[in-house]
Amino acid sequence: MDTDGKTIVWFRRDLRIDDNPALAAAARDGSVLPVFIWCPQEEGQFYPGRVSRWWLKQSLIHLQQSLESLGAKLILIKARSTLKALLECISAVGATKIAYNHLYGIVDNCSIDDLGLENEMEKASNALLGRGWSPGWSNADKALSAFVEENLIDYSKERATVAGNTTSLFSPYLHFGEMSVRRVFQCVRMKQLLWAKEGNCVGQESVSLFLRAIGFREYSRYICFNYPFTHERSLLSNLKYFPWKADQAHFKAWRQGRTGYPLVDAGMRELWATGWMHNRIRVIVSGFFVKFLLLPWQWGMKYFWDTLLDSDLETDILGWQYISGSLPDGHELERLDSPQVQGFKFDPEGEYVRQWLPELARMPSEWIHHPWDAPPSVLRSAGVELGLNYPVPIVDIDLARERLTEALLIMREREAVARAEKSDGTDEVGDNSDCIDNLVIPKVVLKEKAPCSAASSHDQQVPSMQNFKNGFSSRKRLLPLEEEQHQRNMQISNSEGETSKIDDDLCSTAVSSSAKKQATCSMTSFSVPQSCSVSSDLKQQSHVEIDAETSSGKQVG
Repeated sequence: MDTDGKTIVWFRRDLRIDDNPALAAAARDGSVLPVFIWCPQEEGQFYPGRVSRWWLKQSLIHLQQSLESLGAKLILIKARSTLKALLECISAVGATKIAYNHLYGIVDNCSIDDLGLENEMEKASNALLGRGWSPGWSNADKALSAFVEENLIDYSKERATVAGNTTSLFSPYLHFGEMSVRRVFQCVRMKQLLWAKEGNCVGQESVSLFLRAIGFREYSRYICFNYPFTHERSLLSNLKYFPWKADQAHFKAWRQGRTGYPLVDAGMRELWATGWMHNRIRVIVSGFFVKFLLLPWQWGMKYFWDTLLDSDLETDILGWQYISGSLPDGHELERLDSPQVQGFKFDPEGEYVRQWLPELARMPSEWIHHPWDAPPSVLRSAGVELGLNYPVPIVDIDLARERLTEALLIMREREAVARAEKSDGTDEVGDNSDCIDNLVIPKVVLKEKAPCSAASSHDQQVPSMQNFKNGFSSRKRLLPLEEEQHQRNMQISNSEGETSKIDDDLCSTAVSSSAKKQATCSMTSFSVPQSCSVSSDLKQQSHVEIDAETSSGKQVG
């Protein structure tokens, strides 16, 4: 062991003490200098959204405190170049080694606040996140233990229910490396062996399904490592011939949760309010985006990146490619699932829809997933006025099916022509960059408005056409030990002022984080397929201006 040398432990997406091979190896070799480098310029178009940056900040604070308790100070560096910062750090401290974990395969020390992960306008909304989430590696450990001991056994029965605590909620912990996949696998596998010995078939099925979900996450790493172009182009080449519709109005309605399909709208409003959605809801809203609205899947994936608390590039790529039919084992592109049918399947009593669409709170369960079919007397009793306080469907299901069928025919005709022109055949998998136009994904920015002075517990909620007094609901996020404290918080928040009146044209829930970055940051943008139908003024203007949310006066990314 070299007792004289100092080893730099470079933390990235492994913000934990437990089960950290790099940290363990460095500690065995002598003196340890933990370092975290934040380089916004290198994030490019994948600069993290507001809620993701909030999690990162809280996780770093937790890690910093944990390391200090062990006698090691976490060095935080904000830099323009990660490599240059590492070299300067080596020179400054005389380090002889750098230890770091693979993600797949004089130096100025700054404070957490100096990293710029959270600005003043974001703090009020971010405070709400702390009611339901507890970042940090030790909290990840508690969440793992609680899930394995209390919830895992029912996973096979409850995982498809979109209301309530039905999934592990591990995703943000896994993304930031506060929890290792190896540790999750070990704990769950040990439980499986115990249940096998006891003959607990339900428990064994739950473990198998859960490990399958974890396996998909690792599969996403495999896909992105071997096919690095998949963040902007389909894995299978057929989608480069698909006639996407770059409809800005449809994109905005989807973001706002105003498509007229309750389950889709509830999911999008939950995303805005909490930064999280059940996996089943992610599949439903992304399928609607691609197959009902025919919008380019890259747009939806980038919006997820900007708004999800657990935004994870590899997982998001796999999900959107899967739903778009561009994976060999993914959804058939022809498959069009009705949100109405999905609603009765995964939210049979309408509990989830009522939670996030207060304007439909009084709709009977029989009609809540298709209010457009409800008799006028039912709508009147529920206080629902279609087209006024809740939108009519943005596109009829039958029309959506016809448009999808027509688009598929166009895609196959174009593909056949292209294949006939190639003497050596057409590759199924490959980089299709030569067939991609330079049309950028629309950046969503706020119109300038005087900031609203009103602040309330509703700040982070998507406003409906009517004000409502229900408190911010984050119960799906809470660990069991936090339920009692949450109830006390809700009593306090419900006594605060009501939300201010909102405009008829609701603000967009998509404020692209890349549009809010400092001018020095990279502004690289997505491209969408060449066959995308776009108006001429869209080509000239890649920024979409939207109204600011008058109930909070905050930017959200």
